[in-house]
Amino acid sequence: MPALPAPDYPVDVRARLEADAKEVIARYPGARSALLPLLHLVQAEEGHVTRTGIRFCAEMLDLTTAEVTAVSTFYSMYRRKASGDYQVGVCTNTLCAVMGGDAIFEDLKEHLGVGNGETTEDGAVTLEHIECNAACDFAPVVMVNWEFFDNQTPQSARQLVDDLRAGRSVRPTRGAPLCTFKETARMLAGFPDERPGAVEATGGAGPASLIGLRLAKGEAVPGRGADHVIAPRATADSAADTTGGEPPSGHPAQEPPAGHPSSHDAPQQTSASDEQHPAGPAAEEGE
Repeated sequence: MPALPAPDYPVDVRARLEADAKEVIARYPGARSALLPLLHLVQAEEGHVTRTGIRFCAEMLDLTTAEVTAVSTFYSMYRRKASGDYQVGVCTNTLCAVMGGDAIFEDLKEHLGVGNGETTEDGAVTLEHIECNAACDFAPVVMVNWEFFDNQTPQSARQLVDDLRAGRSVRPTRGAPLCTFKETARMLAGFPDERPGAVEATGGAGPASLIGLRLAKGEAVPGRGADHVIAPRATADSAADTTGGEPPSGHPAQEPPAGHPSSHDAPQQTSASDEQHPAGPAAEEGE
């Protein structure tokens, strides 16, 4: 049987959400561009995108519920069923997996008694595997409501979820203090984090992530010798000025290709540039 129309929000909730939605919509030249943040907004209300939330977004943006449903089911960041206060995501992509991510995920499934995408009976933790947490330098990585917990082990991950379920204070390795999934969803909708000190506590990339950048900029890395420094790319003429006569590769014994700071920058011989082997047909059709 066809599903009945979704129920509306209570009057007071609807009024509050409408005020927030109008603020979000006003940020965009076209109203329908506000769909993604509006889905985060309704997710912040109920912890997942419900049929009522889909109806609300459709009415605010003059879309059909089918259009809103298509978007909300396309992106994994929108929850399609009730979930926990804390979304615990274990990276199982290649690097984290070989560093222990697979072991962490299997251990947490057994420890919590849930499978992928499932929530503990107390409603505190939803466990899921994530393809990449974008923090390979700190593998294996676990994220809780998109905050980083770096260099995890099965033991530390078990302690983490136990602390979350017990209501004990948990601090991410870096970044802002931990908050609930609903609070995170509201921030993703575009509203500020109003917790005292939360914005100031937000940190940037960790030291391991910045080593490659420092090397590329020609800076020495603590604990490494000068032979690990790679000078910034420059033309052959300016290399001597910027590196004191050292070749652009950063290694004194290595000579760069003439006229090119790196062999990767040198043009390759192709059929279009090789007179002996021109590209394309060189004769009339059929010859």
